[in-house]
This record gives sequence, C-alpha cells and structure tokens, in this order.
Amino acid sequence: MSSMGFGIAILAALGAAFLKFALKNKAESPGLMRVLLFIAGVAFLFGIVGKGVFYAEPGYVYHVRTVTGQEAVVYEPGYKFYPFGRYNAWKRAMSVQATSGASGIVEAETDSSDTSADLPVLNIMFLDQVDADAEATVRFSIPTDEENFLKLAHEYRTPENLLRTALIPAFKETLQATASLMSAEAYYSGGRTEFNSEFELQMTTGIFIVRREEELAKSYRVGKSSANAALGENQERYGDGAKMVFVVKKLLDKDGQPRRKEQKFIDFGITMVDARVTDMRPNIKFVERMQLKQKASADRAIAREQRIQEEEQRLLAIAKGEREVAQRQASAKVEQIQRTTEAETEKQLALTRAQKLKEQAAIERETAGINYEKAIIEANTQRTLADAEAYQKRVILKADNALAQKLDAEVKIQRLWADAYAKRAVPTNVFGASNGSTPTGGDGEVHNFMQLLTLDAAKRLNYQRKVGVAKP
Repeated sequence: MSSMGFGIAILAALGAAFLKFALKNKAESPGLMRVLLFIAGVAFLFGIVGKGVFYAEPGYVYHVRTVTGQEAVVYEPGYKFYPFGRYNAWKRAMSVQATSGASGIVEAETDSSDTSADLPVLNIMFLDQVDADAEATVRFSIPTDEENFLKLAHEYRTPENLLRTALIPAFKETLQATASLMSAEAYYSGGRTEFNSEFELQMTTGIFIVRREEELAKSYRVGKSSANAALGENQERYGDGAKMVFVVKKLLDKDGQPRRKEQKFIDFGITMVDARVTDMRPNIKFVERMQLKQKASADRAIAREQRIQEEEQRLLAIAKGEREVAQRQASAKVEQIQRTTEAETEKQLALTRAQKLKEQAAIERETAGINYEKAIIEANTQRTLADAEAYQKRVILKADNALAQKLDAEVKIQRLWADAYAKRAVPTNVFGASNGSTPTGGDGEVHNFMQLLTLDAAKRLNYQRKVGVAKP
C-alpha cells in the first residue's frame, strides 16, 4: 500500500472517531456536534472514496479492480483515480538469482534494489555424475498489454505466486537440464561459453528433450613408450583402449528438429530478457582430480617443451656443424676462385704479352720491310743520283774536256807553288858554278824548277793543259 492510501485510511478512521464523539456529546453542545458531524462525514466519505486514488510508480504495472467489477491495467507513471477501487503492483521486470549467502526471500511488491527472488546456490549434476554449486541470474519481463496481463493476473493472482510456481521452477529446471547436456570435464575444459549459450537458449525457447545413453568408445592412440625401454617406440599393445562414455542425444520430431519442452510462462506473454551463469563450483573430489590432471598436463607440457628444447639443441648442433662446413667450403671455394682467377689472370697476361710481342714483331717486321723498301728506294735514288751525277760529269767532261776542273786544279797547283816560293828561305851567300846562262840560285832557276814540278803534277793527274777536245 502506498503512502497516499495509508493517509486516506487514517482520515477515514479519524472521521469515524469524530462521529462517535459527536453522538456521545450530542446533548451538551449542539453547534459543536454539527461541526463534528460534518467533519466526520467528510473525512469518512473521503476515506472511503479515496481508496481509489493512488500514484503509479515507474517500472510497475498495476492491476486495478473497481467496485463495479471492472479491471484495468495501469503502467504509465502519475496519480490515478478509481473510486472504490483496489489495486496491486507487479514489477515490470522480475529477476531470479541464485547466489551464495542469499536470504531466500521472495518480495515482488517491495520497492527495493534487491532482486525479486534471491535464492541460494543451486546444486546441479553434470552428465558425468559430477555435482556443482551454480550461481546464475535470469531476468523476466511481464507483459503490459491488457489481454496478456489480465490473463497472467487471473492465473497467478500475485507476483509472489508467479515467482514461486512458474519462474523459479523454470529457472531451476532449465539450469539442471543444461547441466545434463555437458560433462563437468568438458565444462572446465573450455565449454563454459557453450553452457551459458545453451542455458539462455533453453530459457527462451524451451528445454531440449534428450535421452542419455552409454556408448563404448575406443581409443586409436598407440603407446610409444612403456616400462620396457628396450623396445623403444615398437611397444607391445596391451588392452583394447575401450571405455564406456555417456552420450546425450536430442530427440527429434518428424521434421528433424529437436523436440522441446516449452516454457509455460511464454504463454502469458512473459519474455526472458537476460540469462547468465556467473559461477560454477564443483565438488572437492572433482577439484582434486582436475588438479591432478592439471599437474599431469603441466608435467606433460614441460616434458614436451624439454623434448622440443632438446630437439632444438640437436638441430642447433647440426646447424652449427653445417655452418662450419659451409664456412670451410666457402673459404675453400673463395681460395679456389682466387687461385683460379689469379691463374686465369696470369694466363691472360701471358697471352696479352705474347700477343703484344707478336704484334710488336709483326710491327717490327712490317717496319723492317718498310725500312728495307725505303733503303732500296734510297739506294735506287742514290744510284740514280750517282748515275745522274756521273752522267752529268761525263757530259760536262765530254763537252769541255773538264776544263773547269783542270783550271781549278791548275789554280790550286800554281797557288801551292806560289805559296811555297813566297815562303822559301833565301840564303845570304850562294855558292855555285856559273855556266854562263843561268846564275846559280837565281829566279830563273827557281822558275824552271817550278815548271818541272808542275809538269810532273800534270803528268800524275793525266790531263792536258791545252784547251781542246778531250781524247777518250
């Protein structure tokens, strides 16, 4: 009941008290009695009529019943007036939550921040017979249209009844049905999001109808090692590697679609807004088993990493050896290439020098040929010149009997004797006999002597001093 309704009830009670007081003191004070009767009547009338006045809070849907038997649905905020009417409030959104330390109180019509139904954790059973305490939250939205809401209000009468008989059972049943689809090991091995998705789907569309069966599963893995280390990887097989597993199969309808048990609250227009599984705590034995499995998995991972490390070390050693071999091969190849290059270079240099000498010899040969031809030409030229000069001299000699040469020789002879005569030593006293014609040591004697020498020189030169035609 709202504060407005509580105040109206107080006014009605005060009006009744005033009326009783006025009737009791009617004889003593008639004027006061009339005033009190008026006040009491007004208060009583307002109290009776005022029960149909209330304030609609946001987030609520109100089911109003009037004295005439009419019903109304109010969900808009504000003051509402229905004379001689009754109403009750329904939260527009109701939350069902299972948490640890919950009070278990269901309060649907109180204006509080708590959920509509705060339940303790739910103990569920997974497919592999592992139980766990689950914490989950589901939020529902009730309809606001008049037809569905009145149908809901007539069926369940109060929000508490709706929660206890419809929403909470659906929440518990769906959570347990979802756990029956998956093993605890699968849940804790990465199936958490799949579990949450299946829970939300079944809360919305209905619970899957399933059949739980046992199947024989065979393992095709072959052991690579055992206690017999002498066998290495060629181990002997032992056992068939088969085990019994539980399998949940969804039953199908004639169209091949999974059969479902529909949620009953959907028929009243209630919709599921949100569904979440917030926590899942398995039993202690499963936790210990998972810890052992986790330790074994960790040891296996460490061993795998060590094996990978050893393999990497082996590959590293091989790589180092190959690198050293490659370096040596590269060095040898570089040296070989260098030597080959040097030999090829020397070869090319020798060929170049030989080619140079060959070309130089050819050039010298060509030069010698040219010089030989030049010498021949020069010799021919000299011979020709000599022949020409000799011919010229023969022609000249033949023409004037070598007059010019003879004159030149004569001049030179005369100059020679003249010089000798000029430089002769003349004694102071000359002794000689005189024959009467030429004095001894005189000029005439010297003249004769000079003619004799000249004739002798001309004889030796074999030329005639007379000018005339030369004899052959």
